[in-house]
Amino acid sequence: MQNHASVDAYWQRTPEQLLAEQRSAPQGLSADEAAARLKTYGGNTIRAARRLSPLGMLLGQFIQPIMLILIAATLISGFSGEWVNAGIILAIVLGSALLSFFQEYSANQAAAKLRAQVQTRATVLRGGEEISILAEEVVPGDIVLLSAGSLIPADGILLEERDLHVNQAVLTGETYPAEKKVGAVPADASLAQRTNCVFMGTSVRSGNARALMIHTGMRTVFGGIADQLERRAPETEFERGVRRFGYFLTQVMLVLVLVIFAINMLLHRPVLDALLFSVALAVGLTPQMLPAIVSVTLAKGSQKMAARGVIVKRLAAIENFGSMDTLCTDKTGTLTEGVMRLDAALDTAGQPSEAVQRAAFFNASLQTGLPNALDEAIRSQKAFELGAVTKLDEVPYDFLRKRLSVAIEEKGARTLITKGALDNILEVCTLERSGGADVPLDDARRAEVQQRFADWSAQGYRVLGLAQRTLPAPPPYDRTAEHDMTLCGFLLFFDPPKQDVREVITSLGNLGVSLKIITGDNHLVAEHVADAVGLKVTGVLTGAQIADMSDDALLHLAETTTLFTEVDPQEKERIIVALRKRNHVVGYMGDGINDAPALHIADVGISVASAVDVAKEAADFVLLRQGLDVLHQGIEEGRRTFANTIKYVFITTSANFGNMFSMAGASLFLPFLPMLPLQILLTNFFTDFPALGIAADSVDPEMVQTPQRWNIRFIRRFMVTFGLVSSVFDYLTFGALLLMLHAAEAEFQTGWFVESTLTELLILLVIRTRRPFWKSKPARVVLVAVVAVALV
Repeated sequence: MQNHASVDAYWQRTPEQLLAEQRSAPQGLSADEAAARLKTYGGNTIRAARRLSPLGMLLGQFIQPIMLILIAATLISGFSGEWVNAGIILAIVLGSALLSFFQEYSANQAAAKLRAQVQTRATVLRGGEEISILAEEVVPGDIVLLSAGSLIPADGILLEERDLHVNQAVLTGETYPAEKKVGAVPADASLAQRTNCVFMGTSVRSGNARALMIHTGMRTVFGGIADQLERRAPETEFERGVRRFGYFLTQVMLVLVLVIFAINMLLHRPVLDALLFSVALAVGLTPQMLPAIVSVTLAKGSQKMAARGVIVKRLAAIENFGSMDTLCTDKTGTLTEGVMRLDAALDTAGQPSEAVQRAAFFNASLQTGLPNALDEAIRSQKAFELGAVTKLDEVPYDFLRKRLSVAIEEKGARTLITKGALDNILEVCTLERSGGADVPLDDARRAEVQQRFADWSAQGYRVLGLAQRTLPAPPPYDRTAEHDMTLCGFLLFFDPPKQDVREVITSLGNLGVSLKIITGDNHLVAEHVADAVGLKVTGVLTGAQIADMSDDALLHLAETTTLFTEVDPQEKERIIVALRKRNHVVGYMGDGINDAPALHIADVGISVASAVDVAKEAADFVLLRQGLDVLHQGIEEGRRTFANTIKYVFITTSANFGNMFSMAGASLFLPFLPMLPLQILLTNFFTDFPALGIAADSVDPEMVQTPQRWNIRFIRRFMVTFGLVSSVFDYLTFGALLLMLHAAEAEFQTGWFVESTLTELLILLVIRTRRPFWKSKPARVVLVAVVAVALV
């Protein structure tokens, strides 16, 4: 095992010392050594986050409030000598628990297999070669390669870094990314002061690095405070509805139990019978299969969504998918093809320039930071010979500078080549190359450049600027080298709109989902794309406007704005928060580092399989293929899942409330209990059995046409209205049994037990659809279960 004493305060030692202590090398571990260490140290996982074991899941079925009530009833019957009653109640408890367990366990197993398809990976050196492995396979002594967007898989020390900034708010609460540097720090340095360390659970914001992993799994800082860091995921719209529904039922149950027990005691009925009857009524009112129904419905929904290319990472978010009424997305890859191509490399006069294209190729080919579609487009357009070019240094891209610089040496001359967003390039330029000579970039020329930029953007081009300067000093270089540069030209990229995107936007509108574009591109490009795909623009806000705007002002404007342009990550997050405060269920689709805050705060976070790790980690759903058509199918599946869940709530609460109301009323004028406590529990158990099939039931088309949300007031009105109507028929049954058949106590209880069970089965078939029940065919499993229980 690892000698913990040897790695205490490891941040005070040099990288060379730690490499020796870890028996590692700059080229990493061998594959055999890594495999041996994985056996020794175990997987790089946090125990607190492990899945519940089958035994734990089974025991969990017995600690639900309803089960505890039934177990208490069993004990009361046993202590009073009613062993037959106790045995029957215990059998019902075991039957319900096992039924729920098997359904939930199989559902969770299926969902876990789907989530495994989007596990976090890490790039490590093994024997000098870069390979990608699962993050849980990282071991102490591994050399991990980090770049912008990487999730840091374990705790370690930096061996090399280039402009590395790490977001470690999860550990330190710092708002801004922390700058990291190679070099020892004092032994008593706080977590925030350990600038030479990287920690599990944090993410790289910008730059790149090589790090030696020291601690993995529970030995990391994250693992050591896992209990404190363990945060319940933000409550979904559906979970909030279930919680409120639970409060409502609890109130009804308490009133019912107290009133019925008091009435029976006033009528001098046996205390035990009165207590069991009251408890049975309360249990009868409760949809005890709801947890199992929700689990099974969500798991089946996740399997169906996976078949359509959507991997569900968080099951509870499926219901939010169906409730979503606002979708925010970047335009690239959703509204457009997502295949960026370099359309032109132009000089400052707007003429094609091979020199500009050559410099851009060197910049794109030699940078080692975040892979991106723009660099790929430059490299694939035309290749230039790199043999005579030596890379000296690099200043990686970050989202504040919005520039990427590479320093090269060619024929003895050192040159810094910088490309980036045009406004950010102009910030560091004092000259421009015109006719082979460098001339001052004065205000008049800047205005001409901005006009060209506006014209190209209005045609849908994404425009980058390219600048250069001669470097008088040898490396290393950092962002301070980007000054007094010469504007050399422009790179024009084009990403054509998808052919079918008009139809998809229309279909989303038909589903009640409004689309908003949130992009870092300028407003002219965004407006061109919106016009090209037929998206009606009702308002445009830029990042600068949002930055100057109060939260209250944004709250009012966000709802009526279609395009949010030139925005940074914090502004994206503010937009999502504003929309949610306006009572919208908001989805956000993104795949970059700067999308992570918005993905986390949205009701529905959606990313793609090709996204950076930090984006996939923050998302609730990962699309195996990018596009709004996949989302359309996911929304429909989410609504079907919600519809089937809410069916069960309507079926059980309305039918049960009617029966409970009838029993409460009948107990006032009958000299005996209208139904035995065991018969109440059996009725509930028998009718819940076919209700489990609701998870796979067919859904009427009109149920997926609009966003569906919990409405406790409607459920309460439906339950009371339908329950009272049901009670009218129950009292007619009472009349028939007493006046026409002259039924005695046992015959009355048996007759009503049979009638009550059969009518609840019929109610299930009626309430599962808003159409006449003969016009909406139930799923075969529902129909078979109903017939089977009726025959029993």
